[in-house]
Amino acid sequence: MTAAQRVLLCPINMGLLLQSLFLLLLFLLGSCLHPAAAFPKGCYPSEEEGLKTFRCSNAQLTEVPRDIPNDTNKLYLDFNQIPFLPRDAFRDLPLLLELDLSHNAIARVESGAFQDLAEHLHSLDLSSNRLVSVSKDAFSNLKAKVNLSNNPWLCDCRLQELIRAVELVADSSGGIVCDSSTQEEHVGKAFLQVIADTDFCNVYKKTTDIAMLVTMFGWFAMVISYLVYYVRQNQEDARRHLEYLKSLPSKQRRSEESSTISTVV
Repeated sequence: MTAAQRVLLCPINMGLLLQSLFLLLLFLLGSCLHPAAAFPKGCYPSEEEGLKTFRCSNAQLTEVPRDIPNDTNKLYLDFNQIPFLPRDAFRDLPLLLELDLSHNAIARVESGAFQDLAEHLHSLDLSSNRLVSVSKDAFSNLKAKVNLSNNPWLCDCRLQELIRAVELVADSSGGIVCDSSTQEEHVGKAFLQVIADTDFCNVYKKTTDIAMLVTMFGWFAMVISYLVYYVRQNQEDARRHLEYLKSLPSKQRRSEESSTISTVV
């Protein structure tokens, strides 16, 4: 290579070097502003149809992540091993519209788990979990359409109150099936089909009323028994005392009888 060629190549090499350094600087700056370590393994932000999305699908999570961007509109936590939802599980997510928790191991939902989402959440998917019984208070003031299908539900008054408190996703009600029930003949049937003929809460109320009446009758019987015993005991004591008085001389007897009659009265 001639000296002239080396002189021409030198600026080109310097330009490439400067470009590489500039790209490296941008990469380092981006890493500082958006550190990959901030998100759990398998989670990543994206944008779908103009909505900011955070996906943690099939990320082997055992709890709800804490470092979810607070501008998230759609959150996917499906196909994980999350066992329960604690109170304030989704706090600081004021823009969340859709929440997918399907295909997890959720067996318990604490009251207040969705309280920060009550006003703005549109869709909540809890299908294909391990929910057996959940209080309606866990969904208090929630306006979202909820999918509760494919869970091992216990069909009772508690589930009836829950179904009445939430708005179900269209066509999902058929997937709410009695895995167990207070009445054996309901097992395996769709819950909405069952409550068309059975009011679980009314049956529970009747059972409670009967138990209360039995308890009240028991206490009443105890009080009456005590009063009868008390009266009989006093009558027996009075009879013995009168017999004793009869054995006394007549003058003393009249005085004692007068005193005894006053006491009895």
